[in-house]
Amino acid sequence: MDPRILGRLSCPVCGEPLAETTAGTARALRCGRRHTFDIARQGYVNLLTGRAPHVGDSAEMIAARAEFQAAGHYDVISAALAAATTRAVQHLRDVSSFDAYPLVVDVGAGTGRYLGAVLAALPDSVGLALDVSKPALRRAARAHPRAAAALADTWQRLPLADGSTAVLLNVFAPRNGPEFHRVLDPAGTLLVVTPAADHLTELVDALGLLRVDPDKADRVTATLGGHFTPVSSTAHRAELTLTRPEIATLVGMGPSAWHTDPAALADRLAALPDPVRVSVAVRLDAYRPR
Repeated sequence: MDPRILGRLSCPVCGEPLAETTAGTARALRCGRRHTFDIARQGYVNLLTGRAPHVGDSAEMIAARAEFQAAGHYDVISAALAAATTRAVQHLRDVSSFDAYPLVVDVGAGTGRYLGAVLAALPDSVGLALDVSKPALRRAARAHPRAAAALADTWQRLPLADGSTAVLLNVFAPRNGPEFHRVLDPAGTLLVVTPAADHLTELVDALGLLRVDPDKADRVTATLGGHFTPVSSTAHRAELTLTRPEIATLVGMGPSAWHTDPAALADRLAALPDPVRVSVAVRLDAYRPR
């Protein structure tokens, strides 16, 4: 593992620093108290403590997400995050003596697509993808040459040292305010992407998808309020032209995949015009630690 990333990690059990060890062909991370965490042959390290309460997105969902993202459909989100992270790192350097290699951590990283876009825009940064889904991490471990990936549960102690992180990314993912606050540099930035009320609005009724809570972004801010201060909020939109197979891929990669009957979905898809114009609408909120 890149030492610039390894040096920011901490044992999720005791909080001590981690070092890489090798025994034959097996690689692992181990702390001074000998808590040991295996590095999978696909490149990610398992930093879970005990059994996770859920296994995250399935291999099928991750494959669908990778296909949809690779087509560029959500590049509006990648571009917004890259620009916001660049500003956040500049702010960090302006107000503190943070070292030359800012660490960007994507919590709930999925395929690592957004983290990869951010690292491409910041050539002197390194990145860490955290997710509870093994299929996601197999892809995230290859998202960028300066990125690493780790299996970790957002609701547990994050495997990062106090104040070790320049920027935290959180895209359509759970948020742990106290842990985010602990691992962020005091001058660091948390970037949260949430769907706007009209995100994918053309498909919600037509396909029976989960509806976005119109107050979602405000509720997110309220849950973080004890630890973070909002500093900016921007809206980002794009209009896609999607074929029926692309719409099926879109549905299969998100939360509606858990709640939609496949037969009913197929019937509703068949009733759609081909192609369909679909709105992408998200909100990007930036927060700094209190």
